Amino acid sequence: MPDEEIEQRINLKFLVKLGKSATESFNLLTEVYGDSVLSRPRVFEWYKRFREGREEIEDNQRVSRPYSSKTNDNISKINEIVRKDRCLSIRMIAEMVNIDKETVRQILHDELNMTKVCTKMVPKNLTLEQKDGRRQICVDILERMENERDLLKKVITCDET
Repeated sequence: MPDEEIEQRINLKFLVKLGKSATESFNLLTEVYGDSVLSRPRVFEWYKRFREGREEIEDNQRVSRPYSSKTNDNISKINEIVRKDRCLSIRMIAEMVNIDKETVRQILHDELNMTKVCTKMVPKNLTLEQKDGRRQICVDILERMENERDLLKKVITCDET
């Protein structure tokens, strides 16, 4: 932990003992430290700790690294499950892999680049063949519009639902 952060905590502890409010303490620390002052929420958090009687200025020791379900094993399991059945919900996938729904959503979106379209998980990126196919359709439509001036009068549109 940087020395300046420890110094700010020491000064904050002193301000608490002087009876200053949390806002006054933050303003005084900002005056002294400028842009390198602790964030307002951190000052208020430490203010509360010192007011409740905490004497230590160091962080509490953490027992171990936080548990994470976002492992390569879970990513490959989820990828395999979705490739087999694209209609599964995130809740169902989470139950199958036995991890949190939000972690499954993050893996699908961030790691596997998938998004939900009409209740199916599909890759967000198009393949080269798909891009070429879409381009060719657009070229065909443009050619028809040049040849048939009233083509737009024959078009019917609707949304995805």
